[in-house]
Amino acid sequence: MKTVAILILAAGVARRMRGVDKLLEPVGGQPLLRHLALQAVATGASVLVTLPPEATLRRDALSGLPLTVVEVPDASAGMSASLRAGVLAVDPGAGALLVLLADMPEIDRSDLCAMIDAHVLVGGVTVVRAMNAAGTPGHPVLFPRHMFAALGSLTGDQGARDLLKRTAVRLIELPGDHATTDLDTPEAWASWRNKAGG
Repeated sequence: MKTVAILILAAGVARRMRGVDKLLEPVGGQPLLRHLALQAVATGASVLVTLPPEATLRRDALSGLPLTVVEVPDASAGMSASLRAGVLAVDPGAGALLVLLADMPEIDRSDLCAMIDAHVLVGGVTVVRAMNAAGTPGHPVLFPRHMFAALGSLTGDQGARDLLKRTAVRLIELPGDHATTDLDTPEAWASWRNKAGG
């Protein structure tokens, strides 16, 4: 089984945060983006992070970590721009790409390892998608190499949503709401912190 690379999509603009960068919100005493990157690096996989050209503070948050920053000049074109740039930057030896949204504070190393293990169990040829304990599909999503070309031809801001509708997917349950907790507004952050007790 070839190796799995992890792609963290962090090139988006947090328009609903009213001027605050959600990827720099503190989680576990550090910026969310660094927290997630550390979880990814801890799996032993190669890690790539997409960033827009002007994201100095996001780049600083990743300082010193063994990962590859992938600049996305056309980040304003939507999530597909990050996916295209990420696919182009993946090591040719990678057999799959685990795509992780950068605004998911509950995802941890064990979740990512569970996704990679599931990829191995299904023979490395099927899309593996996380779901929460209630059965609702979420993120991350792991794509086998034969789907890289399709990922690299996506357009718009829907990511791989339409692609997933046309593809056989193996759902893997992650604990609680890990797979569906993404925080896009100050209110969502406040509610999550209140629920999490900090």
